[in-house]
Amino acid sequence: MSFVFIWKSLIDFYIDGFLFYFYFSSFKMIREYLKLARSFNAVLTGVSPVMGAIAMEQYDIVILFLLFLVGFLGHTFGFVFNDVIDYKIDKSSEEISDRPLISGTISIRNAWIFAFASMFVAFIISLYIAVINQNFLPILILAVSAFFIVLYDLISKKFPFMDIFVALGIFFLILYGAFYGGTPVKSIYNITKLAWIVCILGSIQVLFMQVVAGGMKDIENDFKKGAKTTAIKMGVRIIDGSLKVSLRFKAFAYSIQLADILIVFLPFFIVWKIVSPSFLQYFQWVMLAAIAILMFVLSHKLLSMKHFERSKARKFIGLHYVTNFALVPIMLMSLNPWAGLIVFFPALGFILSNIILHGTVLQPKTM
Repeated sequence: MSFVFIWKSLIDFYIDGFLFYFYFSSFKMIREYLKLARSFNAVLTGVSPVMGAIAMEQYDIVILFLLFLVGFLGHTFGFVFNDVIDYKIDKSSEEISDRPLISGTISIRNAWIFAFASMFVAFIISLYIAVINQNFLPILILAVSAFFIVLYDLISKKFPFMDIFVALGIFFLILYGAFYGGTPVKSIYNITKLAWIVCILGSIQVLFMQVVAGGMKDIENDFKKGAKTTAIKMGVRIIDGSLKVSLRFKAFAYSIQLADILIVFLPFFIVWKIVSPSFLQYFQWVMLAAIAILMFVLSHKLLSMKHFERSKARKFIGLHYVTNFALVPIMLMSLNPWAGLIVFFPALGFILSNIILHGTVLQPKTM
C-alpha cells in the first residue's frame, strides 16, 4: 500500500508540475503578445470608433463594445506590422530591448501571423456589425483606415512628414464608428458636424503623439541610424549626448496642441450654440482648460530636456497621453453626461498594462 501511495503521489506531483509549467508558460507568452500589441495605448485606439458612434448618439452598449474590439484589434495589427517592418532599425537599440521581436521571445513569423489574424478578426466583427445594422459602407471606410496605417508602417522611416497617414488612419477609424450612430447613417452626408469635429480632434491628437511624442522618444536611435522622421527633418538632434530641439519643432508641437484646444471648444458654439451655460457646461470648460494647461506644461518639460533620457521622456509622454485624450469625452458630456466616464478607460488601460507587463506606472518599456 505504501508503494502504491508513493507512486500515486509522484504521478500527482509530476502532473501538477506540468500543469503549473503549462499555465505559467502560457501566461508568459500572452504577456509577450500583449507587449507586442502595445497594449498600453490599445484602449485609446479601441475607443476611437466608439467616440465616433457616441457623437452620432449611439448608446447601445453591445454595438459600442463591438466597435471597441474592432479598434483594439486594428491597433494590434498596426503596431505589430510596424515592429516587423522596423525590426532591422530597432534591433540595435538597447532602450527598446524589451520589445518581443528584439528580445527574441516572439519570432518574426509568429508576429506576421498575429498581425494578420488580428486584422482578420477585426474585419469579421465589422462584417457582423454591418449585417445586424444592414449597413455595409462602413467596411469600406475601415479598409481605408487600414490602408493608411499600412502605408505609414511601410514608409515612415524613409520619408519625413509621413505621420499624416497615421492621423488619416485614425480619422477614418472614428468616421467608421460614426456610421453606426443611434439613427441609420446610409451616406457620408448624414454625418453630423459634431462627428466631423470628433474625427478631426482624434487626428490632431494622434498627429501630436506621432510627430512629437513618437519623434522624441525614438530620436536617439533614429538619428544614429539616419532615419528620415519628421522630428529629425525639423532639426531635432542628439549631439555629444545633448538633446537639441529646434525652435521650429517646438513651434510646430505647440501649434498642434493649440489647434486641439481651440477645436474642442467649437461644438459649444457652432453645434449646441450655447448662450446661457448650465452648471455642466461651466464644469466642462473648467476641466478642458485645466487639461489644456497640463498638456502644455508636459509638452514643455519634454521639449526642454537638455540630455535625452528615454525613461524620463516616457514618463512625460505617458502623463500627456493620459490627459490629452480626456478632451473629447469631456466635450461629449454635453451630448450625454455618461460619455465623461470614457475619460477613465484609456488612462486605466495604460496604467494597468504598464503595471502588469512592465512593472511601472507611466513608463511602458516597449514605447
